Amino acid sequence: MFKILSVLQKNLVWAIPISMALGLGFGYFFNADPLKQFIIPVTFIMVYPMMTTLNIKSIFKGKDYKLQLTTQIINFVIIPIIAYFTGRLFFSGGTEKYALWAVGLFLIGVLPTSGMTISWTGFARGNKEAAIKMVVFGLIIGALAAPVYTQVFMGATIEVNMLHMFRQIALFVFVPLIAGLATQSFLKKNYGEKVWNQRLKPKFPPFSALGVILIAFVAMSLKAKSIIANPGDIVIILAPLTMFYLVSYVLLSIVGRLFFRRGDAIAMVYGVVMRDLSIALAIAMTAFGKQGFTIALLIALAYVIQIQTAAWYVKMVDKIFGKAMAKADEIEMLKGAAMLTENDKIPEPLPVEDHAMVPDIKRILYATDLSDTARHAVRYACSIGHQYGAKVTLLHVIPDIVEEISIGTGINRVDHMGKKEWESLN
Repeated sequence: MFKILSVLQKNLVWAIPISMALGLGFGYFFNADPLKQFIIPVTFIMVYPMMTTLNIKSIFKGKDYKLQLTTQIINFVIIPIIAYFTGRLFFSGGTEKYALWAVGLFLIGVLPTSGMTISWTGFARGNKEAAIKMVVFGLIIGALAAPVYTQVFMGATIEVNMLHMFRQIALFVFVPLIAGLATQSFLKKNYGEKVWNQRLKPKFPPFSALGVILIAFVAMSLKAKSIIANPGDIVIILAPLTMFYLVSYVLLSIVGRLFFRRGDAIAMVYGVVMRDLSIALAIAMTAFGKQGFTIALLIALAYVIQIQTAAWYVKMVDKIFGKAMAKADEIEMLKGAAMLTENDKIPEPLPVEDHAMVPDIKRILYATDLSDTARHAVRYACSIGHQYGAKVTLLHVIPDIVEEISIGTGINRVDHMGKKEWESLN
């Protein structure tokens, strides 16, 4: 079963649309109302595994305050504004369902970034440690801000029960968070850090992917008859979603290129655009009554846009921010230090499993005696530095000249000169 779930996780780009299509068929031919009772347990299956793998301790590491502050300002000031005005542009002046879709788009904009931020940052070879911090900070801020934002911006469009929203967010964010961290602590204590990172931690994300697929199936099943009766609704919804994500990517790419290093910029992009659609879908389907299923339709379709654009952006990262390492510059530097010849090459970076614990490697010290053997080691030092964006410092200690002369001549020259002469010679 785990192998099947792993395959689904790696192919969410196709698994989610297929699940939505199956849900559409099921809801059209069968009564989908009984599926409502599965919304809460399925949502827990979706959110809990993601919370279990969070590395809360990482938020206390590093000093990337500028990056984290910029990301959260964009996350909870600029993105909600973009979502709000995109909804106004495409959904104003229509029927009730248009107003509800505007609420759905805004809900996407105000809820936090998802755990998939970390995975996509890793795929694009960005700063995963910074991405983990963004997820944790965004989760807390978004959970507290979403009900207030929705009331202030969308209160005139639809009745918003802030207290009920807070309760639902507590149910779908803080309860899974506490349960997930407790699970992580228990497993680490009983099996050790190594077993947790190598064997147990990788088992959780595929279950989260299963939850996403199931909730998309349920959302489409419950709206199937309405969608099939009005197929043009899909096109109407996809247009503003496409614009929302396009504007977000362009804005973040410009900010990242102007103000941050490559790895940090990539983390910031995915730390904003990978909205937590799982929580948004759960809130829509439980906090807004029957109207929530109309809202959920837009959020379910957002999965398709978000995952597809994330995959395409990985392919464009090198063109936008440059390649991960300028190999030519490193080779020239090492040739200048007489460490590499014309025929030597820097190897490709060492592979790191996506589920492995993120090391905090910022500086690497490479000590060498300039021998032929040491030339092999320098390539691995640079490879590791490339993988983690770390600074590599080369250290060579020049031996005591007088001692070297003494060894070469067989005469202890120190006995035949004064201290000042010895220090001068060295």
